[in-house]
Parts: sequence; structure tokens; C-alpha cells
Amino acid sequence: MSDILYTSTATTSGGLEGKVQSSDGVINLATAIPGSQRNEELDHVTNPEQLFAAAYATCFDSALQIVAKKENVDIESQVTAKVNLLENETEEGYRLAINLQVKGDHIEKRQLEDLVEKANQIWPYSEAKRGNMDFTLEIQ
Repeated sequence: MSDILYTSTATTSGGLEGKVQSSDGVINLATAIPGSQRNEELDHVTNPEQLFAAAYATCFDSALQIVAKKENVDIESQVTAKVNLLENETEEGYRLAINLQVKGDHIEKRQLEDLVEKANQIWPYSEAKRGNMDFTLEIQ
């Protein structure tokens, strides 16, 4: 087993009508189904797809910055993750479809494409997504 570099812990109770909290208290949010009455009534409410989008975008942008630094490229990047919850067509349950949009300032598109390709190989979520969800990547 590889050495553990970092561990993050979050606990939820009540599912989509409950709350989620990180062990350090930084995340302490109510959860609700999008469009539900609870979602409309509460401030600072979230859902799993929103949390996943935030983590996905942050992780990919970090990998992009690591690759750029290794190649001595100064880049100001912005990564947007769109996470869609879909009904699973072949079996009971749900699946995810994710679209990442990557923008880079002060860099040529071809160079950005190269960095994005390399980042897509090293980021931790790349292994998790392979064959498990629909994934598209846009370079803007």
C-alpha cells in the first residue's frame, strides 16, 4: 500500500434531508434535494453533486498547476465542473456525467491542451472515473 499523504473525513446524517460536516468543521452544511421545499427554506444548503463538482474542479486545477510548474509554464487557470445526476438506463439506480471546462489565461490553446492532457493523467480522480461515469473535457 502507498503511503497516505492526507486523509479527509466528513460525516453525514439524514441523507438528502440532513447535514454534512467535515471533521475540522470547515464544512458544516445542511443537505437537501435540489428544488425541494427544504432546499428553498434553508441557507447554505448543498447536495452530493455540488460537493463532488467542487472537489472535482479543485483537484483537476491542482493537477494542472503541478504539471505547469514542472514545465516552467506560468498559467492562470480556471476549471469548472458540471456534474449531472442521471438515471441508470441499464440497471436500477443512478450514475454521473461530468463535464470539465478548462480555461487558461496568458497561454496559447495548444500549450494549454498539452498541459490538460498531462494533468488528466496524474490527478487522483482520473482512475476513479475511468469506465465508471460519462466524462467530457472542454478546453476554452
